[in-house]
Amino acid sequence: MGITKTDIFSEAQNELAVLFKVLGHPARIAILQHIINQKACICNDLVEELGLAQATISQHLKELKQIGIIKGTIDGKSVCYCIDDVKWTEIQEHFSLFFAQHVKVDTCC
Repeated sequence: MGITKTDIFSEAQNELAVLFKVLGHPARIAILQHIINQKACICNDLVEELGLAQATISQHLKELKQIGIIKGTIDGKSVCYCIDDVKWTEIQEHFSLFFAQHVKVDTCC
């Protein structure tokens, strides 16, 4: 079986790319900011807050949950989500290492 394009990159590079991809949508950023600003778990109020359809919100929550940045519980019709602080710190560390790389350009483009 042939290799996929992701196989030629390191695990760290692939993981960072997935994080950037998931966090690269403004609705997902808005969801995270809303949860952070609430300083508590949020339950079923994102549709009114963001003005997006419930199906759209659900898809974005699914993507965020897949990378582990949010965690949630489902109890009947009640769905509550909050930031997973352990994963949040882990993602901060990944981004910090990436952006802490020293860039020195000897000549101008």
